[in-house]
Formats: sequence, C-alpha cells, structure tokens
Amino acid sequence: MSEPDLDIRTVDLADAGELLTLRRAAFVSEAQIYGDPSIPPLTQTFDELREDLVAEGVITLGAWRGHRLVGSIRVLIEESKATLGRLAVAPDLQGQGIGTRLLLAILPLLPEDISEVWVFTGRDSVQNLALYEKHGYTHQHDKTAGDLTFAYLRKILGGDTDPDGADRHVAAAER
Repeated sequence: MSEPDLDIRTVDLADAGELLTLRRAAFVSEAQIYGDPSIPPLTQTFDELREDLVAEGVITLGAWRGHRLVGSIRVLIEESKATLGRLAVAPDLQGQGIGTRLLLAILPLLPEDISEVWVFTGRDSVQNLALYEKHGYTHQHDKTAGDLTFAYLRKILGGDTDPDGADRHVAAAER
C-alpha cells in the first residue's frame, strides 16, 4: 500500500491545536542541540499561535498526509521582503522531502513585489542550513539572542522564474 499524497494548504484556526503539537514535537531536537528547552517554538502559547495565524502579513502553510498534519512553514511579509520561519516536520517523517516541498510551496504564494526571502535558523543546525543553501539561500550574517546564535540566510528573487524553477507569475495568476 502506498503512502497518501501530501496535501499542502493554508493552516486555519481550526488546525491551531494540531499545529502547536507538531511544532513542539519537531522543535524538541533543536532544543536538544542547543541545550535550551525555552526556544520560542516550544514556549509559544496556544493563544499566541492563534493570534499569529490571523495576523496581517502572515501566511502559514501545512502539509497533511491524510488527516495528519505532518509539516508546516510560516512566512511574514513586510513590504518587499518575506521572512520564513518555523519550518517544522514531524520527527518520524523528517528526511523524506516534506520540508523541501513546503519551502518550495510558499514561494508562488508570495506577492509579486517580494524581491528577497530571508530565513533564520540556529547557527549549529547543520541540516537546516544545508537545506536552505541547497535551495539558493546564502548566509548573510549571524545574530546572537541570549545564549543562541542565529544564522540569517537570504534568497534574491528576480525575473519570472526563481532559482528553484517555480514560475511566480503563472502561480500568481492561478490563485
């Protein structure tokens, strides 16, 4: 029997509890890398998550396999810049391409005037850094917040096609 297809769509308020559970499960490994169980994805409250899901300029996509939420990604849109965050995949499904599919799925949903996409991750998160670099994000700088050092990566969008091959104009016209 084959695996059900992955259904990627916007997360809404009805999915908030499942999203909170997914993120907490997915970010435990990050907390272990840094020896810090108080990283923001693990301390965000249910009410804060619900507020974020309806915040202006925020898009959160989820990946479902059947009825199970198995991945998510969040993007904040500010003028000509988009900032990705909270890319999460269920621990038992990591390494199967779900994160990559979410990373690629968000680009066609961005407004046409977005010229750059930023992402940040823990400086010691080697797998995350490799994923972003594989898809055209380049390291720009590091920033320390408390005991954590974050690496900031950027991808410049330009022309009709981004470096991953997603035609943004066609995707936008189909929305």
